[in-house]
Amino acid sequence: MSNSDFISKTIRPEVQAMRAYPVTPPWTGIKIELMEDNHLDTPQSAPAMRAALAKAVSEAAFNRYPDPAAPELKAKLREKLGIAAHHAIILGSGSDEIITMISMATIAGGGTVLSLEPSFAVFRNAANAVAGRYVSVPLNADFSLDLEVALAAIKREQPKLVWIVFPNNPTGNAYPDDAVAAIIRATPGLVVIDEAYEPFAQRSWMSRLDEFPNLLVMRTLSKIGLAGVRLGYAFGAPAWINEIDKVRGPFNVGVLQQVAATVMLDHYDELKRHAASMIAERERLFAALSALPGVTPFPSVANFVLARFPDATAVYEGLKARGILVKNVSAQHPLMANTLRISVGKPDEMDQLLGALTALVV
Repeated sequence: MSNSDFISKTIRPEVQAMRAYPVTPPWTGIKIELMEDNHLDTPQSAPAMRAALAKAVSEAAFNRYPDPAAPELKAKLREKLGIAAHHAIILGSGSDEIITMISMATIAGGGTVLSLEPSFAVFRNAANAVAGRYVSVPLNADFSLDLEVALAAIKREQPKLVWIVFPNNPTGNAYPDDAVAAIIRATPGLVVIDEAYEPFAQRSWMSRLDEFPNLLVMRTLSKIGLAGVRLGYAFGAPAWINEIDKVRGPFNVGVLQQVAATVMLDHYDELKRHAASMIAERERLFAALSALPGVTPFPSVANFVLARFPDATAVYEGLKARGILVKNVSAQHPLMANTLRISVGKPDEMDQLLGALTALVV
C-alpha cells in the first residue's frame, strides 16, 4: 500500500479535509500583513531593551527544563498588565496553544463550540483537531453583531465553549458591551474573550471577570512587539485555569521564552508608546482609505484596517509587486469578498502604502 492508502485509513476524515494555517514566507519589503509591531524590526531598535535581553539570555539556564509555573513571568504580567492577585494565569506558546488547550479541555471528542464569523480561523481548526463540533454564527453584512441570531444559536446548540474576539479579527470592530454580556449570561458553558488587540482598543473585560462565573480572558504579547517570542496567556477564576492546566504540556513555555517576555515587559512603557503611535497611524490609514474612490474601509479599534476594494486581488498583487505585503482575506468567508486587511506600520511605511494605493485605485 502507498502512503496515501495508510493515511486514508488512519487520519480522521475531518483532519484530511483541513487546510494548515497559511503563513507567508519571509518578506524583505514592507510587511504589514500580520499585525506585528514594526517599530522593533532592526537591531538598532530599542537598544536598552535589547541590551537587557542579551544579558538575561546569556545568563539563562537553557540547559535545564523551564519552571512550568513561571513565577517571575506571571508576577511581571500582573505588575504591568494589572491582572488581579486572585485570578490564575495559564501560559501558552502563543494564543494558538491556549486555544488548543481550552478546546481539549472542553470539547474534545464531540462537544460543541460556537464562534462569531468571520473571525480567527484557529478556533475552527482547533475544534477539528480535537474532534469537537464547530458551529459558526454569521455577523451582519457590516460585521456588526446580530444578537438575536447569536442567542438563538446558543439556545439551540448549547455550546460548551464560545469564543468572542474583542475587537474582532479580521474586521477590527468591538461589539457592544451589553450584547457581549448577554451572550455570556446565555451560554451554558465557558466563554473566552480573546483580547489580542486590547493595547489598541483600550477596552477590556478584565474588570468584569468576577461578575461572570463562566468567563475567561485570553491575550497575547504578539501584537506589541513579541510576535517572535510566542507568548499567549489566559486568566480568570483559578477553578477554570486549574482544569485547563491538566491538558497543558509540562514544559510548554521554554526558558528563553520566559526570559525574553519578562525582560521585555520591564520595558512595557516603550511598547505602549509604540501602540499609541500605531493608533494614530490607524486613524490616518482609515481616513486615507475612505478618500479613495470605490474603497470602503470598516471602522477599527485594532492595529489594522479592513477595507473592501472593487478588485481586492488586483490591488493585493499590485502592492506586492511594489514590495508591500498585506493580507488578502477575500476567500476567508462569504462576507469578506474583495477585502484586504492592512496592518498598521510605521509612518514612513504608511506613506509608501498610501502612495501605492493612490496609484492603484483609480
